[in-house]
Amino acid sequence: MNKAPHPFTPAAADFVANPYPAYAHLRATGRAHYNPPTDQWLIPHHADVSALLRDRRVGRAYRHRFTHEEFGRTPPPPEQEPFHTLNDKGMLDLEPPTHTRIRRLVAKAFTPRTVEGLRTYVSELADALVRDLVADGGGDLAARVAEPLPVAVIAQMLGIPESDRPLLRPWSAAICGMYELNPTEETAARAVRASVEFTSYLKDLIAHRREKPGDDLISGLIAAYEDGQSLSEQEMISTCVLLLNAGHEATVNATVNGWYALFRNPAQLAALRADPARLIPTAVEELMRYDTPLQLFERWVLDDIEIDGVTIPRGAELALLFGSANHDPAVFTRPAELDIARRDNPHISFSAGIHYCIGAPLARIELAASMGALLRRAPGMRLAAEPRRKPNFVIRGLAELRVEV
Repeated sequence: MNKAPHPFTPAAADFVANPYPAYAHLRATGRAHYNPPTDQWLIPHHADVSALLRDRRVGRAYRHRFTHEEFGRTPPPPEQEPFHTLNDKGMLDLEPPTHTRIRRLVAKAFTPRTVEGLRTYVSELADALVRDLVADGGGDLAARVAEPLPVAVIAQMLGIPESDRPLLRPWSAAICGMYELNPTEETAARAVRASVEFTSYLKDLIAHRREKPGDDLISGLIAAYEDGQSLSEQEMISTCVLLLNAGHEATVNATVNGWYALFRNPAQLAALRADPARLIPTAVEELMRYDTPLQLFERWVLDDIEIDGVTIPRGAELALLFGSANHDPAVFTRPAELDIARRDNPHISFSAGIHYCIGAPLARIELAASMGALLRRAPGMRLAAEPRRKPNFVIRGLAELRVEV
């Protein structure tokens, strides 16, 4: 167990730009490292991260078993209540049995058939977005393709009218700011405002769908029953927000991170261009591994656990380092190298255990569709300028990726 100083500095721009050397140091020097600035235990190894995602002695939440005081934690400020009401009723931040009930009900509406039914829509939208990018000779790949595609797809699933869709991305960005380490008061204030506005919007939309159901996901959530139980209004609202946030943030960052990685590895890009039909499926998985869009996932220790001979007590917080786990040489051959043909690729970019990403199949469809459209319509696409990076570490990506075609 390592309590010595280490190179985990998530507020530093150079660390955010390339955290992987620091991860290698963490893996080489221990299985768990206490980090005083965030009051977390950093877990860098794939085997530990994977096991802890499935370990019921740790959880995404603790309020199902303890009060804040019993757990040794300070309650959030009262002014943040709208954000926490919205966030804490989403299944990502719930534990059994409530999580089990909600996930089963959501799965009744979010079926493989529903996702597969979107394949043509996703493909056509990706093609249209890329066609417009090519017609302009290029532009910002983030703003022109990576962002609008998954937002439109989730909005289509939820049944949000096209005229309202520009509201979604700003609300989502403001709310997701709270998932970074040590968010500022200003970040919290933005998240609260977005939570209030988004909740109000969805209440009206849910009321409309109760009166006039459609074939959209919100109508499906309203209709979902199991053993006489249904989702409450707040659970539906929180689920919709979670599906939007989780359903596009990772896909946006996987797209821009992935293309930036390909531009920096021209031999791999050439191979992909030469045989896209064969390589797109493995390229999607490898790009998710190589530059992981969600770098850190938090867990609370609900019962004492032991790692490397040292007890981590109840009440501690774990930082499961997905980016480090995805570069662990104990699991991946030559992990620092991009290999778009990699077959043995048990990356954990979609998490694992009961909180495995319910939208992973849809994300894969979106990533493959945009990659295929860009390879088809912009076969000579190249980097026009070094990208601007977002300052965020947890949800890590590029603010801009300018390309020429």
